[in-house]
Amino acid sequence: MSSFNFVLFTIIGTGAVTWLSRIMPFVILKKFKLSAGVVEFLSFVPIAIMSALWFENLFVQHIGQLPSIEWGNLLASIPSIVSAIIWKNLLVIVIVGVISLGVLRLLLGV
Repeated sequence: MSSFNFVLFTIIGTGAVTWLSRIMPFVILKKFKLSAGVVEFLSFVPIAIMSALWFENLFVQHIGQLPSIEWGNLLASIPSIVSAIIWKNLLVIVIVGVISLGVLRLLLGV
């Protein structure tokens, strides 16, 4: 098999696996009714993921020392936190965060 075919099949295969892993839960859940406890538990997943991503980018690791704060990300987080309190919508929070970080980097070069 030539390297082009190998790369092509690899891209198609990984794309199919990625697509199936994202679509199949929706297909399966259309046929079943989840209990209220499971639905409530799953409602925390987006917030947990966003919090993990936020904390990962808020601190800079230094081996053998305490982590330092990434000030640009911290300053850009303030409008995101305010939008989270006001709208409680993850899409709005992400858009406000991206725009505030972009404006901050444009104006301050942070």
